[in-house]
Amino acid sequence: MSPGLSLLLLAALVVVAAFFSIAEISLAASRRLRLKQMVDDGDPRAEAVLLVQERPGHYFTVVQIAVNALAILGGIVGEGMLSGYAAEVLARWMPAGTASTLGFLASFLLITSMFIVLTDLVPKQVGMAEPERFAVRVIEVMRFLMKLFKPLVWFYSRLAEILIRLLGLPSQRDDRVTSDDILALAEAGARSGALAWGEQQVIENVFELDSRTVPSAMTQRDRIAWFHVDEQEDIIRARIAAEPYATYPVCKGDLDHVVGYVDARILFQRLLNGQSISLQNESLIQKVLVIPDRLTLSEVLAQFRQAGEDFAIIVNEYSLVVGVVTLNDVMSTVMGDLVSPWDEEQIIRRDENSWLIDGAAPIQDVCRMLDIDDMLLEDDYDTLAGFLMVSLRRIPRRTDTVLWGGYKFEVVDVDTYRVDQVLASRIEPESTAPPRA
Repeated sequence: MSPGLSLLLLAALVVVAAFFSIAEISLAASRRLRLKQMVDDGDPRAEAVLLVQERPGHYFTVVQIAVNALAILGGIVGEGMLSGYAAEVLARWMPAGTASTLGFLASFLLITSMFIVLTDLVPKQVGMAEPERFAVRVIEVMRFLMKLFKPLVWFYSRLAEILIRLLGLPSQRDDRVTSDDILALAEAGARSGALAWGEQQVIENVFELDSRTVPSAMTQRDRIAWFHVDEQEDIIRARIAAEPYATYPVCKGDLDHVVGYVDARILFQRLLNGQSISLQNESLIQKVLVIPDRLTLSEVLAQFRQAGEDFAIIVNEYSLVVGVVTLNDVMSTVMGDLVSPWDEEQIIRRDENSWLIDGAAPIQDVCRMLDIDDMLLEDDYDTLAGFLMVSLRRIPRRTDTVLWGGYKFEVVDVDTYRVDQVLASRIEPESTAPPRA
């Protein structure tokens, strides 16, 4: 074979091998969600790729047969084309036998390097960059080759299946999309700039609804504005002016005996119309939704949807009121700083290594702000104050300190038994020790 024809054949073998290399990596790397989107956009080739991904055995068998055959042919053609020239050049400085051996080795290294770079590394890097784009372009050719070499493909595929079964190895890809997968994609999108960090945080907060309990979003008992059922009208007006809220619980005797709630909008309408706002008028009091304090925020949303309400009283296992929650509280937890500065009020960064934190701050927000993993979530508590109580095994007092997770948590302010402010400071890893008082 003439040198020109050999060179042309070698170039053709490289191009065809590169095609199969791209076909292999593009099918393996193609994302099912992206392919399904392409199907919805009207691309039938994407549907064919999805079908092959479900059972890719025959597809990869064709690829491996072709890649190995082309590599062998490339070695034969390249060795025949280059060995003689290399041996002839080397024979000028060494014996003919040695020159022939070194010429063979030189041609082998050159052809192997060319195949590694041009038929493996470059095509696979290109295919990984846009796998779906290349997968839909090669799928029809690959399906034709799967039919053309069906007997050979069946033989090798059957042999591979038997070996896989004997070795107990998985034969199909698990394409279930978990919440961890979605969160990882969202974080990758935020790092690449495709998503804003605020949007990524919203996605993360949505998935936290199943793990965060209602106390992490509620208004606590000592902050609830409420009315006695026999409250005087002037007191009602004064309380609305001093503590303007959309909804007020109405109680008989004390806060633990809730009879309903009153909507501030209705009271405003009656005031503007010159009507009485006395709560003795039972038509003003609406039936209140009462929920236990162990519900998750996703369960609270389900309760709101089922009852058609956006306000609920929260009680503990002893039927004592521990707080109230609204639909806006839950959505603020999801949206974070996009709709409310509440997190900034509860967690204030003083400098690079210290934060001033409200004792009522949800433990999930504390862990996120301080970049701590689930270290503080091992016990049954929802707030930073709860973590301190569990760690100290008593009610925290001013100057009490807990070391945990590379941080020092120091109680700086206590109101009666309530932990008002905690100073969290980053410490050196070697200084971390078990919780102490």
